[in-house]
Amino acid sequence: MKDYLTLLKFVLENGAERDDRTGVGTLSTFGEKLTFDLSKGLPVVTTKKIHLYSVIEELLWFLSGNNNVKALQKKGVTIWDEWADENGDLGPIYGKQWRRWGSANNNGEMQEIDQIENVINQLKTNPHSRRHIVSAWNVGELNEMALAPCHIMFQFYVHNGSLSCQVYQRSADIFLGLPFNITSYALLTYMVAHQTKMRPARLIWIGGDCHLYKSHIQQAKIQLNRKPFEVPTLSFKHNVKDIFSYQSSDFNILNYRHHEAIKAPIAV
Repeated sequence: MKDYLTLLKFVLENGAERDDRTGVGTLSTFGEKLTFDLSKGLPVVTTKKIHLYSVIEELLWFLSGNNNVKALQKKGVTIWDEWADENGDLGPIYGKQWRRWGSANNNGEMQEIDQIENVINQLKTNPHSRRHIVSAWNVGELNEMALAPCHIMFQFYVHNGSLSCQVYQRSADIFLGLPFNITSYALLTYMVAHQTKMRPARLIWIGGDCHLYKSHIQQAKIQLNRKPFEVPTLSFKHNVKDIFSYQSSDFNILNYRHHEAIKAPIAV
């Protein structure tokens, strides 16, 4: 994860001061790239503690198609609470778009498209396709979402039985959000490789607006003064029948060494 720290340092030292939606203000750069070799371990930030249980449960929640925080709260995860309404609803965010994208058929009747199921089937039947893509950026439903998607699209690529994933993130909170996003998409790639009997290869992350909130500057400096540990390894405890049937207990993450957590306010 040294490349992540390099990016954090670069944004801190070179980011342009910008106003933003939250009113906090940021230091921002545009068009950054990170690459992680998944064969060498699970990319997780070690210079502060990442709550891996929350990362896993959020990903499983996305894959379930659920858009209400009550399902997460039952698992003890509260990372989406700031954006939910009084009923816990978030509108048609990631889970809905991944699993139930609305589209009209040839007769003008509305139907729902399960992008995740489709991409798994495509990887199994036509691995060299250039259409292994899942999108969360549904222009017609953005105004109904509590928060517009930050990581908006990902694409899989197969080579010699190995699976890579490339993610495009339009907006990246470098200190708080990005460490979650990196590990989440790495976990997803491991899961898809597990289901398609492939080896996880690379995670490529592309960032649009890469920003450090001004309220995170001191925390970032603390983190950059710490020496990173080796990343942990990931395996699965048993075979799982499909991509939607994983439980957090199925993930076997070993040797996650980390420095203590660094608290920072969420910019809402």
